[in-house]
Order: sequence, then structure tokens, then C-alpha cells
Amino acid sequence: MTVLKAEQLSKQYNGTIALNDLNLSVSKGEIFCLLGQNGAGKTTTINLFLGFTDPTSGIATINGVEVKPNDTGTRKFVAYIPEVVQLYGNLSGIENLDFFSRLAGCRYSASELSAFLSKAGLQTTAHAGRLATYSKGMRQKVGIAIALAKNADAILMDEPTSGLDPKATAEFTRICKEFAAEGKAIFMATHDIFNAVNVGTRIGIMKQGSLIHTINTNEITASELQQLYLETI
Repeated sequence: MTVLKAEQLSKQYNGTIALNDLNLSVSKGEIFCLLGQNGAGKTTTINLFLGFTDPTSGIATINGVEVKPNDTGTRKFVAYIPEVVQLYGNLSGIENLDFFSRLAGCRYSASELSAFLSKAGLQTTAHAGRLATYSKGMRQKVGIAIALAKNADAILMDEPTSGLDPKATAEFTRICKEFAAEGKAIFMATHDIFNAVNVGTRIGIMKQGSLIHTINTNEITASELQQLYLETI
């Protein structure tokens, strides 16, 4: 079943093309990793699916429903994990999770909230600790827990492994694969070629707003992908 779909999706800013006739679909249980240089159109694509901006032309849909800015109709289906997860440093991990879960219309007991944090890989001893003391990897895990609590059909990620150490990246990869196994559709913008091959089921390469290549990860190695990426950009 297709969860995310772009049909001839385009975006211009003051006459400059940021995204050009994108056709793309991401199904349940799929992890689609989008590679490209800064300015290639990766974040614009995410913003259009989130309804943060209007398309110049074309359509973005989630579960067959057209995305419209300021429309909550599709936002219930999607969770977003940015490069830097914006949380409240004066609150604990479990308090942040409770707050953002309530914003999404979900209410959980303390034990349920703690279970989400544990499933996201955050050690139990950190659940009551202030966010100001968390590492970036720990903050990312709270963001993952928020996505879990929302029970979204699609999870959009923008450079989620940027700045993470190898251990935190490996943990993040494991969690993404668990999401996919549960039927979530994951769309990830990244610069990490190795991790894209390791975690993704399909990979796209963008250049100047256009999707140039789409590859199944079981058909390419990391070195082959790196060579194709360098030839494309």
C-alpha cells in the first residue's frame, strides 16, 4: 500500500526551481533514502509532504489524501524527526514525550511513556533526566519515542544521523528497520551513503531539484553507490 506519493510535484521560490516534477512513492514497510547535495531539493520535498509550504504545481498525498498547508487532515498520519530535535531542555525526557504526545491528541500513563522511550533505545536511568543533559543521540531517541507514541503511518526524517557517533547511528538504523517491519513508511533525507545502503530499501539521488536515479539497495554496494552519486552530482 502506498503511503507517501508525489505526482509531478514542483516548487519554485522567486522563480528559482527548488523541486522539478518529482514523481515518487513510498509504501508501507519501505525505507526510502534520498541523497543529494545541499540545495538539491531534499528538504523541500519533506516540507511539501509536511504541508509547511505550497507546491507550485503537482500533488503530494499521504494515504491518498492531498497535503495542504495548515490542514490537519494529513498531519495525523505523519511524524517528523528533524536533524536537530527541538525539545524543552528544562523538562525530562518523559515530560517532553508526555507534552508532545498530548499535542498530538494522545494521552498515556507514565509506564506507557517509559515503554516508548525504552523501545526507542533510551536507557531507563535517563528517562527522568533533564533534556539539557542529553547527548544528541539521546535527544534523537526522544524524537523517535514521540513518533512511536503518535503511531504515525509515515515517518519523515531530515539528516537524522548527522553528528551521531557510530554506535548511535547503528542503534538508529536498528530502530528504523523495526519501524519498517511494523509497516511504517520511512522517508529519509541524508548525506550518509553507507547508512543509506545499510538501512534503506530504495535510494534516490537528486540533483538541482530533479530525481535522477532510483535504486534498490539489494542491487548496489556502498562503493558502487558512492561512484554513481559522484558521477551524478
